[in-house]
Amino acid sequence: MLAILTTHPIQYQVPLWRVLAADGRVPFEVWFLTRHGADVTPDKEFGRDFAWDVDPLKGYPHRFLKVNENWDVNRFWGVRLAESLGPMIREKGVRAVWLQGWQVAAYWQAVRQVTAAGASVWLRGESNDMAPRPAWKRRLRRAVLGQLFRRVDHFLCIGSANRRMYEGMGVQGDRLHMAPYCVDNARFAAQAEEIRNSKFEIRNFWRIPGDAFCVMFCGKFIAKKRPMDLVAAVRRLGNSKFGIRIPKTAHLLFVGSGELSDVLRSQCEVVFDLENQNFHFRIPSSEFKARPRASFTGFLNQTEIPRAYAAADCLVLPSDHGETWGLVVNEAMACGLPCVVSDACGCAEDMVVPVDPALSYPCGDTDALAKSIAHTMGHHEALAARCRELVKGFDLGRTVDAVVRVWNHG
Repeated sequence: MLAILTTHPIQYQVPLWRVLAADGRVPFEVWFLTRHGADVTPDKEFGRDFAWDVDPLKGYPHRFLKVNENWDVNRFWGVRLAESLGPMIREKGVRAVWLQGWQVAAYWQAVRQVTAAGASVWLRGESNDMAPRPAWKRRLRRAVLGQLFRRVDHFLCIGSANRRMYEGMGVQGDRLHMAPYCVDNARFAAQAEEIRNSKFEIRNFWRIPGDAFCVMFCGKFIAKKRPMDLVAAVRRLGNSKFGIRIPKTAHLLFVGSGELSDVLRSQCEVVFDLENQNFHFRIPSSEFKARPRASFTGFLNQTEIPRAYAAADCLVLPSDHGETWGLVVNEAMACGLPCVVSDACGCAEDMVVPVDPALSYPCGDTDALAKSIAHTMGHHEALAARCRELVKGFDLGRTVDAVVRVWNHG
């Protein structure tokens, strides 16, 4: 049996577990460390309590392990094993344990216990080689992670930058297996098609003009996501001195919440705000003339998010190097949305540059971001078609096939 050890039920991982279970070629069980996301729990970055509205525990075998009390998935020492995995590994006949990273102490404990029990270790982390680091930090990181990587038998690589990081740490090619980061493309494509005819009804509810070019941001309003860059870029689209010609007026659609909520709203002419009903549709004051019009939907759960993709014309992900991938791009492309991303995002070189290099721009360069958005406006239909085609290569079935190959490899 393969045991998959992960911190909690994560909405992006659950579809893979379900497809792996339906495939049936690899006997497995998911071992969760906490119930974060399964029960109503607080999320500091969202600034609210939440639980997913689609059952994250349905459709695959799983169990919850014993960990420390008052666990916290956001801190390294916040999640620690409170039981030895050895007896369960032997009882269940576990041949390999797949770890979903190294960001909590429990993963490091598990590596020692798994190797002591005679099982092999698989690793599928998100980190890459893109973030600039001082030489001393690179040496320290290599020394610390090297201790972990030497105990890992197989690495499941989510993308090119992720693979390069392992190679840069001396991991040999026969231990590296491409298992691309994916979402449930079929579900998102089907939902997008189902509500396609409701696009203008959805827009009307959120006060998005039917003839506007709707630019969507989806995620937490936190510093590493850089949502303010999008506001600055769209302001340039409406200012003739920057010389960026656009065929339509841009309208911002912000999906999410977080610590930058107030400052983000202060830089926009907010025409809809589900979290703050004291919004104004039109603000005549001259100070708002240069501010882009924006709608704020608040946090949208899994069954609600397709409405936002249906309303939008493109997605922008302006994040810094903290964005190790950006699965929201997979979701958007599965719905046929062109995506503009900063070159700091882990998905840029695999998913966006192959569609059109003009859709990726230097992180923090809001002039370049404005030009990328304008390019998307001018070539929207062709870009949408390319996105639908490219995302087919980032399919859950391809990742399952990679897992099967590694399992059969022994």
